[in-house]
Amino acid sequence: MNSGRYPRIQDPARFGKVAVLLGGKSSEREISLLTGEAVHQALLRQGVHAERIDPATDFPAALERGGFDRAWLALHGRGGEDGSMQGLLSWLGIPFTGSGVLGSAIAMDKLRTKQLLVAAGVPTPRFHVLTGEDDFAPAIAGLGLPLIVKPACEGSSIGMSKVQRAEDLPHAFATAARFGDAVFCEEWMSGAEYTAAILHGRVLPLIRIEAKAVFYDYQAKYFSDETRYVCPCGLAPEAEARFAGVAARAFATVAATGWGRVDLMVGVDGAPRVLEINTIPGMTSHSLVPMAAAAAGIGFDELVWRILETSFAPEGQPHAA
Repeated sequence: MNSGRYPRIQDPARFGKVAVLLGGKSSEREISLLTGEAVHQALLRQGVHAERIDPATDFPAALERGGFDRAWLALHGRGGEDGSMQGLLSWLGIPFTGSGVLGSAIAMDKLRTKQLLVAAGVPTPRFHVLTGEDDFAPAIAGLGLPLIVKPACEGSSIGMSKVQRAEDLPHAFATAARFGDAVFCEEWMSGAEYTAAILHGRVLPLIRIEAKAVFYDYQAKYFSDETRYVCPCGLAPEAEARFAGVAARAFATVAATGWGRVDLMVGVDGAPRVLEINTIPGMTSHSLVPMAAAAAGIGFDELVWRILETSFAPEGQPHAA
């Protein structure tokens, strides 16, 4: 991970005119609209000249004629978090928040992320690629039951299913395959779940997630009031530092920069395993990065400002590609 030494900006005029990109056409549009609206209001409260743009309509013409100096990316999922928007903005010469094309594209693809993590020696749950029914028996034999089936390129737990019986695997595979990408399954992790927010190269205080759902799914993430978030997370300081170190290594492995979130679960051995890396996490009332920032003494408005600072190149480095 880069040093995270982004310039600290004091005058809102230095940001120029900021486009808050929100909405889009992905399956996570609803959450992106909530994130973008919260970010837009926070920028306005701090005197930043910011306007909302929804790429689902009149785009990229609206971006080009707007005369924007930089962009705050509040787009989740395909078309916003997968490197395509980062590529367009790079081509247009508009600096943007967070990870560049490479880090965004890799992190959005959970399967490629896992393959990279394994190659780099970063712990992640065991997995098996599913291409059809011939893979079902080997996957169960190798991973056991229960297991979880995931589409490779969806966020917010969309398309994921827990499989407890072998006869349920075909339906779970079909559900994930509807999203048109590679499908894989992972061993079921029954230990505690944690998330590590990263800002300017620093891992913020970890949060322990206690969801009443079968797993931490879309409803539990964004709307349920039954999901419990614990921060301080309850780990001993040396254990939290070890978990944070694993999260930082994972973030760097996929070339993510600026800000983001790494989700982890604990195995039977008590060690953390990286589930996935989010380069544009949610910024809603139920979101985890604002919670972690608050535990570090960073309010929501300041968090939004500091994320906007990542649209500048780190000191001594060109902006991420």
